[in-house]
Amino acid sequence: MNTAIKNALVIGAGSGIGAATALALSDDGFEVLGSSSDRDATDPAQVEALFEEADPDLVVLAAGTRPRMATIDEQSWESFSAAWNVDVKIAFEVGRAAIERPLRPGSNVVIVASGAALGGSPKSGGYAGAKRMQMFMADYFQQLAASRELAIRFFALAPQLVAGTAIAAAAAAAYAADGESEQDYMERRFPKQLDAAGVAQAIVEIARGRHPKATNLKVTATGLSPL
Repeated sequence: MNTAIKNALVIGAGSGIGAATALALSDDGFEVLGSSSDRDATDPAQVEALFEEADPDLVVLAAGTRPRMATIDEQSWESFSAAWNVDVKIAFEVGRAAIERPLRPGSNVVIVASGAALGGSPKSGGYAGAKRMQMFMADYFQQLAASRELAIRFFALAPQLVAGTAIAAAAAAAYAADGESEQDYMERRFPKQLDAAGVAQAIVEIARGRHPKATNLKVTATGLSPL
């Protein structure tokens, strides 16, 4: 960045997309506070504490639970609803904190959802629906910010299945055809694969303002596009 250093809070920075994003933002000149699973972002008091510590201009929500991969009849309600109780609740608390604080004008909040929100995922319980709800919530928070003239932008980013992550490995194992390896599945399903660094670069582009003018975006190996 060629502007003044800004502050970023990355929730879920312990691994995968969150870790890659924290590194990419740091390389781009942000002062980054990364929060991993040891700080429970479903707790509004913890979220408030993170905002106080980071004083962010950019909040990236990359935290969430790993869904149990099984058909719906093999799920319990607890496993089916896990993403609603964690991923959706974190987005709820983070969005509310950004509005109520409020973040400084020009700030961005990026919620990392999933491509599963677009086409469903019948072997991941309520995960796809939870990720779709995160996309609705980005719209809801954006409308609220506009009504209060806060000049805060909310985004939901839906990546295609991200190679090299634990969720991708679990999904590949669940959906691979008989005799097909996880790697073969990924290559068949996604000839051009997206990795965590690619998602992180898309988030940097959002932070720079170089993005399609939409609240809900998808990212593939070929880049960002609006939904």
